[in-house]
Amino acid sequence: MEYITLNNGLKMPIVGTGTNTYGKENNEYNAALTKEIPELLSALELGYRSIDAAIMYRNEELVGRVLAESTVPREELFITTKIPAHEEYISSKEATRAAIDNSLKNFQTDYFDLLLIHFPIEDNVQLKNTWEVFEEYYEAGKLKAIGVSNFEKDHLEELKEFAKVKPAVNQIQINLKETNKNLLAVLKEEGITPVAWGPMKAEPHQKEILDEIGESYKKSGAQVLLKYHIQRGVIVIPKSHNRENQASNLDLFDFELSAEEMNRIENL
Repeated sequence: MEYITLNNGLKMPIVGTGTNTYGKENNEYNAALTKEIPELLSALELGYRSIDAAIMYRNEELVGRVLAESTVPREELFITTKIPAHEEYISSKEATRAAIDNSLKNFQTDYFDLLLIHFPIEDNVQLKNTWEVFEEYYEAGKLKAIGVSNFEKDHLEELKEFAKVKPAVNQIQINLKETNKNLLAVLKEEGITPVAWGPMKAEPHQKEILDEIGESYKKSGAQVLLKYHIQRGVIVIPKSHNRENQASNLDLFDFELSAEEMNRIENL
């Protein structure tokens, strides 16, 4: 595994796994929860250590139980979860504290490596109160890093007005269908690490080029696309329910794309 050092010095694995459909019937986001998460067990066995979760996924307790019962020591895991921008969780500082405490309980841990605001909070007072609670838990050591998700430039500007701790990451959609180039430039300028959700989305004609590039490395187009992201300093959290694909998504560190190949993908 390779790591990116966040702006507070914390090292985060450059590849992790999403969990938004894990432990759900038919692997569907809105489906009923099951009692097992075989795909998370296989991810851990294959070497994934960065686990991306969220309250909105409804499966925190199940994901947390699997992680707690696994043979992987807590200090080797990098656990991310997210607080929704819903009244229930951000109406007051007490509500936000209760949400964080409940998530910690769900994961059977006394700290998170990273906590994010899942979506922009439009009310400035609620945004300030929520972030101040994040900072409070960060200063207490219960959060090793704090950040945001799906924030645009104007949301980051609002946060900057009062934040004492700069967001470590902004988790946003980054792929060949939604490049988010302008926002990536803003994040680089601000020293905020981009984390890509949905990193593998691509159109059929783009996939053909990726496959072609991968041939000389004996890699798939999907591996080439993930490599393209991480060579640009973007953390990726691909998700798969298939063990073979999970293994493939980790097998990225024995080849390097040339500058010409990077430009070719950039121009897609």
